[in-house]
Amino acid sequence: MSIEVDQYLEALEHPMKKEILQLRTLILDSNKELTELIKWNAPSFCIDGVDCILMKIFPAKNVQLVFHRGAKVKEAPEVQLIADPAGLLKWPATDRAVLTINDGADLRRKTRDLQTIVAAWTQALRKLV
Repeated sequence: MSIEVDQYLEALEHPMKKEILQLRTLILDSNKELTELIKWNAPSFCIDGVDCILMKIFPAKNVQLVFHRGAKVKEAPEVQLIADPAGLLKWPATDRAVLTINDGADLRRKTRDLQTIVAAWTQALRKLV
């Protein structure tokens, strides 16, 4: 865990702060090689120095995880980058997906699948490098 992110989250006032903290732990526990920083005024996670998961926390009505391949545009694969058997992801592109958490109960329902998604996403990105 990053001191920068610790300090940011300590000062954060957000109605879903508890869920944000839980998501942070869940994401980092899903792949021990992930690093974190604050980017676009929110926690962001990287694998091998490439941004891959952004926590979108504003507006404060919910929390979204944006799964992506970094800031630079890359040629998108023809099919979705990972499988989503639970149907939790919305796919604006084949290499970008969004998962929404509406409240604590929603997070609890999605936790197991979310861990699988994070692990699959980071593994898929590794194969593309």
